[in-house]
Amino acid sequence: MKKNSNQSSKRKMDSTGKKKKAVKVKKTIKSSSGRVGRSSKQSSKAAVKPKLRWCVQNLVQKLEKAKNAPKQSAADENVEYHIGIDLGDKKCHYCILDKNANIVADGSLATTIIEFELYFREIPRSRIALEVGTHSPWISSLLEAIGHEVYVANTRKMGGGKKKRRQKNDKLDAESLARQVRSDPKALFPIRHRGEKARHALVLLRARHAVIGARTKLINSARGLVKSFGDRLPRCSADSFHNMDRSAVPEMLRDTLEPIFRQIGTMTTQIKKYDAEVKRMCRQAYPETEMLRQVKGVGEITSLAYVLTIDDPNRFAKSRDVGSYLGLVPRQYDSGDIRPQLRITKTGDRMMRQYLVQSAQYIMGRYGVDSDLKRHGLKLAARGGKNAKKRAVVAIARKLAVLLHHLWITAEVYDPLRNSTRQEEAA
Repeated sequence: MKKNSNQSSKRKMDSTGKKKKAVKVKKTIKSSSGRVGRSSKQSSKAAVKPKLRWCVQNLVQKLEKAKNAPKQSAADENVEYHIGIDLGDKKCHYCILDKNANIVADGSLATTIIEFELYFREIPRSRIALEVGTHSPWISSLLEAIGHEVYVANTRKMGGGKKKRRQKNDKLDAESLARQVRSDPKALFPIRHRGEKARHALVLLRARHAVIGARTKLINSARGLVKSFGDRLPRCSADSFHNMDRSAVPEMLRDTLEPIFRQIGTMTTQIKKYDAEVKRMCRQAYPETEMLRQVKGVGEITSLAYVLTIDDPNRFAKSRDVGSYLGLVPRQYDSGDIRPQLRITKTGDRMMRQYLVQSAQYIMGRYGVDSDLKRHGLKLAARGGKNAKKRAVVAIARKLAVLLHHLWITAEVYDPLRNSTRQEEAA
């Protein structure tokens, strides 16, 4: 009986011990969900607090810095009126606001130098907003010469406000520009036009570009007309197309196509004159193009077009900004975790973008020398997929635009394998 009682007591002790342990565990579980949970929250708060404090202190410092910054004289004090001008090809509409945002006058004037001078020389110094367009370069330079403060609005970045309006006309557009330039000129995303010298020089390149396009269309037309009769013209370069043996042309079409051949010959002669003038300009007026021609695949035409398009290289804070300026970066339409892959923006000068793409194609071709650009392009093209080669060419064109700006700013000697050499030395 004693043994049994001892065994029962031992069992009782064991069971009570287990129960006590179980109770302790439960208490610890409760405490972990309760008090321990609170302590963990407090510790997490304590861990976050230094970061929060730093962010708040940084914000306060920025606000204090802005508060203690030397106050500039308000720009509105230097202008008498706020004017919006909606440009048209033959007629422009204007709207004039006073300092209280009341419409003082509105009307229209002809799109001529004489009328703009007559109108705006009589108006005191004002802040003027106008949309970018064909006439905006000479109008903005004329108004600035008179003494006005001019903002050229980039309507492509301003958004689709006009499309949302139920009523849209030139009068309302002029009033909208006037009110926006009064409230916040930065909302216009103002652009900066090139200088007059660069604009005049660009006319030569644009004329050459137009003549080459017209010659290409004539050559394609001649080949297509001959092909419709079952024959084919032999292969040749565009410069020698007009010297083609006329026996290759069907006899019934020779007299009809002869004027086209003569016109192509005239255009080829004019293009050669343009090329000679481009070389002279690179040598005399724009010697900085020589630094850009260090890159194999960039010639006189591309380098001169680049210098004239950029005009002032110091207006870009970083060389990478040139890629977006020329429309060679992808568009963005991100929302949360959604980041779709879109096409490039194609903003900026279209002719310059074409020249950069042509240079990129040469760099990636069989005649292009071994360089970091070529290796990067071949690496992108090797990924495969739809249009992989085209995407690689565009990527090299963007990198080339950035590289040319860097060479222009720093005047460095171009090393085609600079990055590859560094990686090999580091390895």
